[in-house]
Amino acid sequence: MREVLDELNEWIGSREDIAIATVIETWGSSPRPPGSKMLVTRSGKMAGSVSNGCIEGAVFEEAQKVLKTGKPKVAAFGVADDVAFDVGLACGGHIEVFIQPLDGVHRQVIGMLNRNEPATLGTNLVTGETTLTEGTPGGSEQARRDGDVFIEQLRRPAHLVIIGAIHIAIPLHRLAKLMGYRVTVVDARAKFATKERFPEADELIVAWPDEAIGKLAIDSSSYVVILTHDPKFDLPALRSVLKKNVGYVGAIGSRKTNQNRFDALRKEGFTEEELARVHGPIGLDLGSRGAEETALGILAEITAVRFGGTGASMKAVRA
Repeated sequence: MREVLDELNEWIGSREDIAIATVIETWGSSPRPPGSKMLVTRSGKMAGSVSNGCIEGAVFEEAQKVLKTGKPKVAAFGVADDVAFDVGLACGGHIEVFIQPLDGVHRQVIGMLNRNEPATLGTNLVTGETTLTEGTPGGSEQARRDGDVFIEQLRRPAHLVIIGAIHIAIPLHRLAKLMGYRVTVVDARAKFATKERFPEADELIVAWPDEAIGKLAIDSSSYVVILTHDPKFDLPALRSVLKKNVGYVGAIGSRKTNQNRFDALRKEGFTEEELARVHGPIGLDLGSRGAEETALGILAEITAVRFGGTGASMKAVRA
């Protein structure tokens, strides 16, 4: 739902009639996971994707029928020549898409997402009835089918916390915003943490890392990157983060630099299990040392951790 939130806000504001298409089940090499969404308006606008382009045209036509009748439906798509429509998935997979008109419960969910509040949305695939529960069990984000009910756990947006407003942080914050992260930049040096340097940041905090982290809502949807490369900043940041349930923590610096940090933290009582959570040296090896490429390597590693990827070349990953 969050992937099409901007369009939902805009189109609701302009009183568009909207149908929501949601991937509810997949088999084989389906290009989009359960929960992926596509919006269609009666006036012909589209947003989002359920297949990265393979069947969007057919889904658009089915959505127009749903908007006309007001009745939701399940549409199934498989390999070409083996589906109920004239198009299929070239990748050989199979997906089912639930198409329904936007209703009052969806509007409540949209309001919660705009306020960065977690929610759980349940949809009856027979009647189209939707139900809303505040919060998400265990703070996880999942979309799954349970018989005739499709359940979507929508947590807060992924939150990237950048400690250290150095030059690498500038392309990193831009890349993160492009990928839908909420971005906070922290630095005790006011001349570094400025809106001119970080125009796309959601939040700039001029404070010591431990002070800033103590004020932030940090949980498993938080991804913390420590870029200061200075013990008087790095160690307070690591002390604060390692006691919290963050989704990722990485620290820039060589193996020797990170080893020195870990030695200092061991003397303070931090365990090997806690220290093993730190990705340092940070990022994936992309073979380049420029600021933009380094930022890309950092965000690539965060993405792999977030979604359970290996970080290997797709050519080397078995199907």
